Amino acid sequence: MSENYKRTNDLTVTEGTEAAISKKSIFRKEKIGLLSTEILAVLFAAIFFGVPFYFVIINSFKSSEGAATLSLSIPDTFHIIENYKEVLTMNDGIVLRAFFNSTFITISSIIILIFVCSMTGFILQRRKGLSKKLNYVILIGLMIPPAIVPTIFVLQSLGIFKTLHGIVLLESALHFSFACLLYMAFAATIPRELDEAAFIDGCGPINLFFRVIFPLLKPVTSTVIVLSSIQIYNDFENMLYFFPGAENATVQLTLYNFTGIYGTSYHLLFADVLLISIPPLILFIFFNKKIVAGMTAGAVKG
Repeated sequence: MSENYKRTNDLTVTEGTEAAISKKSIFRKEKIGLLSTEILAVLFAAIFFGVPFYFVIINSFKSSEGAATLSLSIPDTFHIIENYKEVLTMNDGIVLRAFFNSTFITISSIIILIFVCSMTGFILQRRKGLSKKLNYVILIGLMIPPAIVPTIFVLQSLGIFKTLHGIVLLESALHFSFACLLYMAFAATIPRELDEAAFIDGCGPINLFFRVIFPLLKPVTSTVIVLSSIQIYNDFENMLYFFPGAENATVQLTLYNFTGIYGTSYHLLFADVLLISIPPLILFIFFNKKIVAGMTAGAVKG
């Protein structure tokens, strides 16, 4: 009896050991497969994004003849200082003036979007009856593109065509719907009990929003800052139609300075492209951790 029990016990232990070993091997294979997939993804991303960036950088260091070949080869002689100095001083420093214009337009538009859209999104989320009627208006702003000629007529009628404050108001209006929807979705995650507690403590509507609600909107505010500022900063079409003139140049329009009918100064063009790409890259590095939180907030709770 004892021998049979011992054999049964040994058989059970052996089966348990084999099952544990089998689970470990499966887990190891899955881990190796996941690691290899991650390595391939990183390599693909490095090639997909790194090669064009390297192409722009290396050609901005070449001479006019070397950059005209549009190759990935390392230049024999580097012309870094000469190229970037020529870009910054061309046409009486139009690139520096364009950086000022683009920075002013972007920062002013973002400030308007943050305050107006945050308050609008919070009110629409809290007052369901009002939001049902106005949601269609906000969605129309996303679906219907702006008409160029009527918009120019309106700006001229208001006396703000080809002005900085005019293009700031226009960019704010064009990005209002997207930012407002983000704030509405995020405001849904903030419990109403906070509103009630603030009112009980004697907090008015303005103090409620700026002291209680607005600090909680930091993730979605970071998302609006990054996404909207990059779109406004890189806007080409609206700046071309609604903000014309050499004195009104923006960074994207300066690319025209290095292209012509009979030839293109690729070494200066790539140097300008690299200078233009630096501010959005810095902005993304500082705010990238909060972008996903702001985009996905409110996806489950509405």
